[in-house]
Amino acid sequence: MVMRGIFLLLAFLVSAAVFFHGQPGFISIDCGIAEGLNYTDNQTQIEYTSDNGFIDTGINQEISSVYTLKSTQRLYQNLRSFPEGIRNCYTLKPVVKGNKYLIRASFMYGNYDGTNKLPVFDVYLGANLWQIMKFPHAHKRIRIEIMVVAYMDIFSVCLINRGWGAPFISVLELRPLNNSLYTTVNESQSLLLYNRFNPGAPNDRDVRYPDDPYDRIWKQWVGPWTPFSTPSIIEIENDFGFEPPTMVMSTAVSPLSANDNLNFSFPMNDTDSGLQFYVYMHFAELQLLDSNQLREFTLSLNGAFLDGPFSPMYQVARTLSSPSPLTGKDNYTIALYKTTNSTLPPILNAFEIHSVKQHLESATNRQDFDSIMNIKATYRVKRNWMGDPCLPKAYSWDGLNCSYDSSYPPTITSLNLSSSGLSGEIAPSLGNLTSIVSLDLSRNNLTGAVPDFLANLSSLTFLNLRSNQFTGSIPSVLLERSHNGLLTLSFGENLELCSSDSCKKKHRHFNIPVIIGVSVVAVLVSFTMMIVCHKFRGRRQGEPAFNASEEDSLFFSRNRRFTYTEIMHMTNNFQRVIGRGGFGTVYHGHMEDGTQVAIKLFSQIHHGTNVFQTEAQLLMRFHHKNLVHFLGYCAEGNNKALILEYIVGGNLANLLSAKGDDTIVLNWDQRLRIAMDVAQGLEYLHTGCKPPIIHRDVKAANILINERLEAKIADFGLSKAFLDEELTHISTDVKGTQGYLDPEYFISNNLNEKSDVYSFGVVLLELITGKTAITRLTNSERITIVKWVTDMIGRGDIRNIVDPRLGGHCDVNSVWKAIEIAIACTPPIAIQRPSMSDVVMELKECLQVDIAPEENRMSMKIEEPEILSSDSMSYPSAR
Repeated sequence: MVMRGIFLLLAFLVSAAVFFHGQPGFISIDCGIAEGLNYTDNQTQIEYTSDNGFIDTGINQEISSVYTLKSTQRLYQNLRSFPEGIRNCYTLKPVVKGNKYLIRASFMYGNYDGTNKLPVFDVYLGANLWQIMKFPHAHKRIRIEIMVVAYMDIFSVCLINRGWGAPFISVLELRPLNNSLYTTVNESQSLLLYNRFNPGAPNDRDVRYPDDPYDRIWKQWVGPWTPFSTPSIIEIENDFGFEPPTMVMSTAVSPLSANDNLNFSFPMNDTDSGLQFYVYMHFAELQLLDSNQLREFTLSLNGAFLDGPFSPMYQVARTLSSPSPLTGKDNYTIALYKTTNSTLPPILNAFEIHSVKQHLESATNRQDFDSIMNIKATYRVKRNWMGDPCLPKAYSWDGLNCSYDSSYPPTITSLNLSSSGLSGEIAPSLGNLTSIVSLDLSRNNLTGAVPDFLANLSSLTFLNLRSNQFTGSIPSVLLERSHNGLLTLSFGENLELCSSDSCKKKHRHFNIPVIIGVSVVAVLVSFTMMIVCHKFRGRRQGEPAFNASEEDSLFFSRNRRFTYTEIMHMTNNFQRVIGRGGFGTVYHGHMEDGTQVAIKLFSQIHHGTNVFQTEAQLLMRFHHKNLVHFLGYCAEGNNKALILEYIVGGNLANLLSAKGDDTIVLNWDQRLRIAMDVAQGLEYLHTGCKPPIIHRDVKAANILINERLEAKIADFGLSKAFLDEELTHISTDVKGTQGYLDPEYFISNNLNEKSDVYSFGVVLLELITGKTAITRLTNSERITIVKWVTDMIGRGDIRNIVDPRLGGHCDVNSVWKAIEIAIACTPPIAIQRPSMSDVVMELKECLQVDIAPEENRMSMKIEEPEILSSDSMSYPSAR
């Protein structure tokens, strides 16, 4: 008893020394308490603070009194909820880049909102998903913990609204770790805590700070074994990189019988079968053995040899672990077997289970990150700018776009701060955004000179400085780039700002004779240009002249030519109309062998003839399973027709909008596969055709669906080919359909393959939502589907984005992935969109998620979700 008293006194002195030394580097946040109500926890002596200063959004809430009456720990009586916005982030700082940290978040719903509806939401650490949060019961306290290397001087912990209830958080903690600990934690991977056990604990209190200086939580675990302890101080052998605390290592368990094995089983049934785990077992001999005594044992995992023979060292902590990570499965059993030479049974002091979390997303480029954070601070930007600026893609900052290359961190390519209330001079940090292509600072109160460093942004092609209060002259390099067509520069409505030339004119004495001479020359040049333009009117870049004689060229003769009489016979005198368009009518017909065909008869006007020639030439050039097949043509005087394969299912627009009891409602898998078919067809046009082809009118009405629900792209009358493959775009009249039309193409007349990408994004949104490209809000108000979905995401109302006809029978992760792809396809600036090849790759991943085994999928209808975490999991069983 005396020795035990001495031990307790020493433990108290050690704890007191740690406490009075303070908690260096600790960040301990009781989320949802008012500012100024900081307090010290009675059990841990940790000082908890309000979350003011760590986050600017959210609402302070209290859990229901029903749960506070059950003596809930003070940490869980308050929380902060986030009913507004899709992403809300805590910023934890200061931290030291390159150092290791433990971050822990705790949650208890407690029916704080009175709805008794358990939410589901995501928690991200920086750019990477940390945990999907689900709650089995309102009173359940859930803790998640991760050990990670700081890749910047801050950590962002973000809560993502997935549309299944407002996210919330109760406690958020950060603890610095010794960099020698847990060597599997590095810049490319972290360790997620599954559980940490102290089976020999003498009471039901968890061991944590101050007994563990890193505030790891060691949970008691009662089982069929014999606990024992020592009053001595256990030396920690640091070479093994774990430093289990003395309080934990001074207790252990052994089998009930000296001849028994010591077995531990822990379930992994709640985990993804693809996850990998590390198990760390901590040992220390607590008894001073006589010379004739030996404690020696081997270890096995699920019956297979793991390690040994092993003898714990007296009062020295040693750690054993699996030589390689374990793959997630239903259950694991670790057994400790006494060797034949051993006189004593095996023992175990403590063990930990962690899953490996790979960092699949790299953070935004460090220079760009620092720059945009400085811009945010300089101008006090009143936007929901939290977390990583570029990642995840679906949550990138408002007004900001990034480039995403798998081999490099994302960089900021576009920044729109128009009408953001900015004042002062242009921040120097803007000059560090070296990859920026588009910068819009219009309609603010910016003052001072336009700085020279903007001219050093070599990638900048669009700069809008309109409606500010700039003074002086614009840097000559910017003006020169503008004159050379390398930069679109707008600077009007700045009363004291002028270009270099206009500044000189204000002080110039005009020479009348020179002005007259110049005017005469200008008139002559204009007259000459009018003649040239008249001569070549109608000829555009990428549009060679085409005359009627070319109809009978060898190019046409390679495909079957039909007479107009044959067309009349095939259609039974044009009896059945199956479609109408701006350039003619489509009829149903039969060939001599009974093959059903669609015959597109062009109207007898000049415009219709041009469309016929364009479409016929393009159809003859390609053959792909997701493009409608060309069977022949008719070119007889003014009678022009194309003979195409007949697609029995009609078009996608009709299929999605059809109503009635007999209507076929596409399920989620069918919609994804249709999207993949369309994407593959467009990818072929862009990359498989030489020269590449731009469809220019991708829309649901031009996507035909056959009896196997396979999609084929049709109607190439507006398509364009890049006759010069070195061109980045074609300047051409704007053609297309409202709602699907690329905004940049509409403004600039510059057409490229990214215009098809935008239109495809709209079609994908139609497949997801069941709505049309232009959606009616009221009898008089309409909105584009892109704007509607963006607004819904902004309000966090993701659940109602999905077509209600699906009835919730779709995988939530697959749906969310599809929404991300569609949003990535539809930014207003073409350079920010992916290629169709990238889209095809992303859709393949989306399909893989959708076809995952049923037990690994989460339905849109969530009743009683469960989660793997240190508090919500079932305790391991012992045998």
